[in-house]
Amino acid sequence: MSKLRDVAHNLYAGQVSYDFVGKTKMWYAISGVILALTLGSLIFRGLNLGIEFKGGAEFQVPSSSCSIEQARTTVDEVTGAESIVTQLGDGSLRIQTATVTNDQGLAITKELGQECGVPPNNIDIQVVGPTWGSEVSKKALQGLVVFLILVSIFMAIYFEWRMAVAGLVALAHDLIITIGVYSILGFEVTPATAIGVLTILGYSLYDTVVVFDKVKENTAGILGQSRITYAEAANLAINQTLIRSINTSIVALLPVAAILFVGAGLLGAGTLKDLALALFVGMAAGTYSSICVATPFLVQLKDRSPEIQALERRVMARRRKSTNAAGEPEAGVDGTDGDDESVPATTGGRDRPVSRTVTESGVRQQPKRQARSRRKQ
Repeated sequence: MSKLRDVAHNLYAGQVSYDFVGKTKMWYAISGVILALTLGSLIFRGLNLGIEFKGGAEFQVPSSSCSIEQARTTVDEVTGAESIVTQLGDGSLRIQTATVTNDQGLAITKELGQECGVPPNNIDIQVVGPTWGSEVSKKALQGLVVFLILVSIFMAIYFEWRMAVAGLVALAHDLIITIGVYSILGFEVTPATAIGVLTILGYSLYDTVVVFDKVKENTAGILGQSRITYAEAANLAINQTLIRSINTSIVALLPVAAILFVGAGLLGAGTLKDLALALFVGMAAGTYSSICVATPFLVQLKDRSPEIQALERRVMARRRKSTNAAGEPEAGVDGTDGDDESVPATTGGRDRPVSRTVTESGVRQQPKRQARSRRKQ
């Protein structure tokens, strides 16, 4: 733990720094590959919509000796379509299939009762139309639009419009990846999925706002100096909030992973699986985007402004001047005086002057002492 605290302190103090902003092309390449895979799957494969969105029938068979494969074969023979069978935690079977007529529904309950040894009257039937799913989708889309508008206004007022744009880009990045993972894995999209996707919006922006708040602190009054560029101050902000972002992500992902892998994988809770997958992927993508996408994109937007370009030229000119001055001989070598200018260092966005003193080389001359006999006179 002491080593972790030392690393966190060094990152915050700027003594150790990882160049996240300088590796923008690498982060963009990684995100580009992931986005290409997810978008390609969404375009060519699509989403596996549940019966809540496309309509259908659901049969629930009480606990019996009937296997999943037997139940699927029985229903498929009657409907002529592929059905989805899930074993629930209490041992019962949930069978989802396309929309069926009344005669087909009665035939399915009869065949399932014979195959599974259950009275047909004990098999529950639920028919869901696509209208309900379309209403859920409409409300979710309305909530998403209102959320994006309010967040954009807040970030533009509290920070600036460039930070608002960068935050929305990172948010779109997380949403596309999360939805694309459902398409790649073939997981069923249910209302619980929509709830999970809307939930990760707040988490993704929270991580981004934390980093942006530190960027705002580090870059306050940055145009009035010539020691550090905007990109370097933003990169320092990422390093200062890195440990916090990682710790927050780990604490948030652990219970979600427990729900996803234990609750859904071992106990067969399908609703938990739909919700937990969206949360798990969205939180992981949100942590990555806040560090490697949002801030580098913000720096690119800021670098286009004339003020930031002028600042970078001043910083580079000062550093070239300091480099040239460092190559000149100091006092004591050629008899000339050295440069006694203070060199300020920037740590955490505040200027702390660090003086550099040049002393003469050689042995210091001590004053000659008079003889004892002469001092008595």
